[in-house]
Amino acid sequence: METIDFHRGDGWVMAISATLATLASYLTGEFENGAQAIAEPLWFVHLRLWQRPVKLFTEDSVTLFAEQANVLTLDNPYRQRLMRLMRSPDDANTLQVQYYSFKDPDQVRGAGQHPEFLEAINLEHIDLLPGCVLTVTQSSNKFMATPPPDARCYFTYQGEIRQVILGFEVSADAYLTYDKGVDPETGKALWGAMMGPYSYRKTREF
Repeated sequence: METIDFHRGDGWVMAISATLATLASYLTGEFENGAQAIAEPLWFVHLRLWQRPVKLFTEDSVTLFAEQANVLTLDNPYRQRLMRLMRSPDDANTLQVQYYSFKDPDQVRGAGQHPEFLEAINLEHIDLLPGCVLTVTQSSNKFMATPPPDARCYFTYQGEIRQVILGFEVSADAYLTYDKGVDPETGKALWGAMMGPYSYRKTREF
């Protein structure tokens, strides 16, 4: 499998497959959905989303720190998480995204704007979310990430069990996210992409 170097702004370089490097480059950066929020303000909040590479699992993966904030309250970001982009352990020709949570989200809150907060993060600070995984397929110039049929993504927030249905499509020009929180008991949508995907544009490269 062809490998290329994946570069980050601070000089960090790692060799990964060309396909994985392309996926990582599309997902890395600062994003906003301003046009969508203006067009449909009743259904879509104007958000800013940060996705920054971190030095975890560098032997076989690209791992991104992600968080987001309402543009009106950028000093109050939320949904801190990690996205590990990697080959599927079941099929070396297939990519997947594995999600991790932070044991103490406050430790990294604001790292989207202040990446120095991530410098001390190691594996002891995170928890694997077993059901929070996406299978990635490539079609033409875009990637689509969907959960396996039997996957159920659960996490704990403020002492309560929450469920989220994950998914995204990304290309060089657009980033659509389908993340949607649902009631674990009824399956009723509670937050997120309830009326279709959030449609982001990249505003800044990292």
